[in-house]
Amino acid sequence: MSIFEAILLTVITASTPLVIAALGELVTERSGVLNLGVEGMMIMGAVAAFAGAQMSGSPYVGMVCGIAAGALFSLLFAFLTLTLVANQVATGLALTLLGLGVSGMLGEAYVSMPGIRLGEIVIPLLSDIPVIGHVLFGQDLIFYLSIALVVGVSWFLFRSRAGLKLRAIGDSHASAHALGIQVIRTRYLAVMFGGACAGLAGAQLSLVYTPQWAENMSAGRGWITLALVVFASWRPWRVFAGGYLFGAVTILQLHAQAFGLGIPSQFLSMLPYAATIVVLIIISHNRRTTLINTPASLGKAFVPER
Repeated sequence: MSIFEAILLTVITASTPLVIAALGELVTERSGVLNLGVEGMMIMGAVAAFAGAQMSGSPYVGMVCGIAAGALFSLLFAFLTLTLVANQVATGLALTLLGLGVSGMLGEAYVSMPGIRLGEIVIPLLSDIPVIGHVLFGQDLIFYLSIALVVGVSWFLFRSRAGLKLRAIGDSHASAHALGIQVIRTRYLAVMFGGACAGLAGAQLSLVYTPQWAENMSAGRGWITLALVVFASWRPWRVFAGGYLFGAVTILQLHAQAFGLGIPSQFLSMLPYAATIVVLIIISHNRRTTLINTPASLGKAFVPER
């Protein structure tokens, strides 16, 4: 394998969990719910996936366990915020801290234990394409699921009736409720979908990225996911592109140090967040310009796009 192929492979592996978790959070936020507990759900998915693979001997069982752990953890968030009407920001932060603590306790028995890696699925003929064949068509199941999720979420949000209802709830839950849309149930499902995606992203970390368990192995990826959703302006395809951009920056700082480049790793680490701030400024400027140029009679009814 050439150096270019090796770098491309590591970028894909590093970007996949970001894309998956960000897509789940995108759907959650499109429903009008802000879940800051992505980090906690991701780390719970990682420990559940590793433990499930160890007990069953199958990484696929572990993957399902990771998805289930993320969905159940998000169900706790949904119950607290949607049923008990707790503050979403405080609950999300508490969920992250809870996930980090519980995962450390549950995973203590699995520290330094060799993991079970999720095997590659080689697509015949396509995997024989020079340079990109093995990299793109000899990947694990979670990578292919991430591509399917991008297509599926994009179709769901902008081509399906259910997606239209979800976006209507996110824009104005009172109006959606007046139209007979079941707001709470839809938000429950959206939050659980986001949790399942975060759990799957965590499973990728402990089954593919580094097939082992280490405490706090999510290493802040949940927070990067939240920044990525804003960076992508709540668009699935932009999430995909941004996820690979963020993943490439993460890998770039490692290779920059290996090649002896005089670029501080801290500078490269801050680039995704700096890019997010720039995008937020551009979005705010465009919205303000639109409002200024909108006639007064229409400006009152104008609702900026999320």
